Amino acid sequence: MHGYEGTSIQDLVNHVGINAQSLYNAFGGKRELFLASLRFYADQSNTVHILDSTPSGKEAISNVFREVTAILSRPDGSRGCFLINTNVEMAPHDLEIAAFLEKERALVIDAYYRALTRAKEQGELHERHQDLMALARYLSNAHGGLIVTAKTISGKKILDDIVRVTLSILD
Repeated sequence: MHGYEGTSIQDLVNHVGINAQSLYNAFGGKRELFLASLRFYADQSNTVHILDSTPSGKEAISNVFREVTAILSRPDGSRGCFLINTNVEMAPHDLEIAAFLEKERALVIDAYYRALTRAKEQGELHERHQDLMALARYLSNAHGGLIVTAKTISGKKILDDIVRVTLSILD
């Protein structure tokens, strides 16, 4: 809620319900706890799984955007995504975090690419789509942009409109 810089060790201790020494013993400090939380959150992401496990490449991409919209439409959805929030707050001045987030972004882009390749092989994409990697990067960027937008707007209809236009690129 307050970002990394705005959260103190005492805030963490109060929220988690342990004493400061236990936090230091378990993680080493605030930064180490943050990095462990970031890794855990990234490991829980469904995006790559959805993109890789849905047989239809085009449907896989649609499913990702539908899931993101559903999550963002929940009452707590305006908090956004831990990875995106960290990217905005910390990556510009923290090389370790920037490198971690770039690795995670590459995993997502590669998953979009695999889904697009399946879609192309299945005849689901228009012939004009030749540069699938550029399209994968665009979809990853649109995905992140949707999350950022949801932090400042209210209404599922607006998010649905953005997704509809975004996915129209696949037609």
